Order: sequence, then C-alpha cells, then structure tokens
Amino acid sequence: MNGWGEFTAALTLFLLSHVFPVRPPLRPWLVRVLGLRGYIVGYSTVSIALLIWLIVAASRAPYVEVIPPLEVFRWAPMVAMPVAILLAVQGLSIANPLSFGGMGKRPFDPDHPGILALTRHPLLLAIALWAGAHLLANGDLAHVVLFGLFGAFAVLSMGLIDRRKKRLLGAEWQELAKNTALLSWRGAMPGLWVGVASVALFLGLLALHAPVIGVSPLP
Repeated sequence: MNGWGEFTAALTLFLLSHVFPVRPPLRPWLVRVLGLRGYIVGYSTVSIALLIWLIVAASRAPYVEVIPPLEVFRWAPMVAMPVAILLAVQGLSIANPLSFGGMGKRPFDPDHPGILALTRHPLLLAIALWAGAHLLANGDLAHVVLFGLFGAFAVLSMGLIDRRKKRLLGAEWQELAKNTALLSWRGAMPGLWVGVASVALFLGLLALHAPVIGVSPLP
C-alpha cells in the first residue's frame, strides 16, 4: 500500500486513535486494566507511532503543489520549533487546571501562573507553531492536509477548552484564570532546567529527524 491509500489509512487510524480510547466507557475500562500510568504510556506510544507513520505516509503521497516551495519557507521550522519545544516543555512542567498536559506536582498558583500568563494552552500553542511552520516548509497537498488539520485542531481547541473549563469550574475559573490569557505577549521566563531540557530536546529532534522521518530538517 502506498501513495494516497497509505496516507488515507494512516490519517484515518490516527484520528480514530484519538476518538475512541479517550471516550467512556473505553477509557475507564483501559485505565482499570492497564492502570493510569500504563494507559498514559500505552496511549502515548501508540499515538507517537501513528504520528510518525502519518508523517512518513504524507512524504510518500503523490506530490501536488499547493504552496510554492520558496527557500525562505524552509527556515520556518528552524525558527518556530525552538519556541514550540520551549512552550511544550514549560507547559508540561507545571500543573495546569485550565488546559491539558500539565504534569507538574506543585499546586497551581493563580497569582504566579508562569507560562499561563502567556497562554493558558502552552501545548496547543506549541502544536499550532509546529503545524504552521511545517505546513509552510512542506507545501504539497498531503502535508497541507496533515499540518492544516493539526493547526486547526490546536487553535480551535483553545476556545473549546476554555468554554468547557468555565462550565465545569464555574466561579472558580475566574479566580484560577485571573492572571492568565488565551494569548498574550507577557509571561514568565523559563527556568534554567526548562531551557536546558528544551535545547537538548531540540538538538535530539534535529539528529533523529532524518533517520526517522527520512528528510533532513536543515534548510
């Protein structure tokens, strides 16, 4: 299977993997069987594997130009990815009751929201930057569909999550979100270990991009 068939299959399985396992009653059943940690590890592993397959399948699809392959666009990932990785690492390192992905153990302090002063959804903003930069650098139809879906998902989810959290938390949402923003230019500078981890992750992704994805990320 190759070409559009492989891309369609990979995209379909990736989307299905993000619909069924997170919905009741399947998610509670999987958590009971695997445990919460086992569920998170298993779900993340499957998601990453399907994402890699999807990206590789997009590179194998027939080339149909949508965005001209301008040289300047090839620099977009190199400029955007360090910022996206920094947002992702910093977003994962704190508790975040206003969005998803926060894994920090220290309780969230509304008076010192850290990265949430910049955005309540650092992981979604990181996904949007990743998708937008890679869409510009890979302007054929398959990649426009792929990264366009990811970018649209990330941007639309910010508003959807805000509305859901407001409904679930009620008046508490106003207190938690008082010093945060959907998107702002202000925000706390990352700590030293966050910066070091982000640089190490960026360099690691640069090194693995060609052997895993099959394309060098360098312009």
